[in-house]
Amino acid sequence: MWRIWRLFDPVRTMVAQGVFLFAVAVMIHLILLSTNKFNWLDGPKAGPAKTAQTMPAATPAVKS
Repeated sequence: MWRIWRLFDPVRTMVAQGVFLFAVAVMIHLILLSTNKFNWLDGPKAGPAKTAQTMPAATPAVKS
């Protein structure tokens, strides 16, 4: 294991890993905020308004 650290600078490697993990965490949080179910700031968005669709009144048949 010590040979790996002779190839890479430990400080630069850990800083790069921290930046990468922070970027992944931000990306995951933004993806969750864009969903309807997991948006903890605005809450669930209201879906499309449901309109009551009624059948037209039946007209009686005209008998002649």
